[in-house]
Amino acid sequence: MSIDLSTSYMGLKLKNPVIIGSSGLTENVDNIVKAEKYGAAAVVLKSLFEEQIMMDINSQKMNNIFDTYSDVENYVGYYTKQHSLNNYLSLISEAKQKTNIPVIASINCSTAGEWTSFARKIENAGADALELNIFILPSDSTVSGIENEKTYFDIIKAVKAETNIPLAIKISHYFSGFAKFATELSETGVDSLVFFNRFFSPDINIRTGKIISSHLYSTPSDNGMVLRWAGIMSKKLSCDLAATTGIHDAETVIKNIMAGAKAVQIASVLYNKGLSEIAVILKETEKLFAELNISSIQDICGISAQDNITHPAVYERSQFMKYFSDSGK
Repeated sequence: MSIDLSTSYMGLKLKNPVIIGSSGLTENVDNIVKAEKYGAAAVVLKSLFEEQIMMDINSQKMNNIFDTYSDVENYVGYYTKQHSLNNYLSLISEAKQKTNIPVIASINCSTAGEWTSFARKIENAGADALELNIFILPSDSTVSGIENEKTYFDIIKAVKAETNIPLAIKISHYFSGFAKFATELSETGVDSLVFFNRFFSPDINIRTGKIISSHLYSTPSDNGMVLRWAGIMSKKLSCDLAATTGIHDAETVIKNIMAGAKAVQIASVLYNKGLSEIAVILKETEKLFAELNISSIQDICGISAQDNITHPAVYERSQFMKYFSDSGK
């Protein structure tokens, strides 16, 4: 039986659905080359932060005002920031030269400020697409949910004015009306939504009182929320969908595709087991396809989405009920 794992994502032709998510694993060319060797279909580079870009812009303004580098401290600060951004553009260019897989740049952002002009440099460096990791913590009691949501649309509009490469928006599920919001985002002309981003999780060291990080890596149980919303939304969106968070094995890859994802992003499992785990996951995916008599990604993409199953309410159950335990068919 011939098995075809190829898929189309954001107009990009991928040899399989497994993308390496934005992380420290994708911050150097050597790892990107290894990822391709082990079968990765694409990589999302480690994110630049909006703050980094703005620091560079402000440094340039400062130096343009004084038209001098006589202030050594100012020069060193400017050089460091500029060097960091130039390194990112060089990473894109070199990765494209040394691999044959799509290279997706990534920016972590929360405003539609001047930083959006940097998207054009990313395109010029050769990136195949750009993923924006957007999250606005609704912690300001004076700002409404509608105002926070508007920022997402402002960011998309500003970035799309700067670049023509495919644009993915990586979001969380923390919205009061997530289904409506995600649908409206998909209608802005973006090419994909990515469910879901992960954040710094605070913890408290009870001995020192310091705020520290917890849950650095995802666990398989984290995929439940992704699977729920992928299943509910995949047939309602006007763009592609990618799934990420908690995807650690071939079965979970297949589940998310069945829910409607065109591609999946993995990272934590590679931190735990190494980049060679990409090949293991792909081999096991092919094995499961053969066992299940599946010949291609297209055969199963979305077959278990809410719109395609007999009991669509199963995706919306929030309480455990025996009646619904096996009715999602």
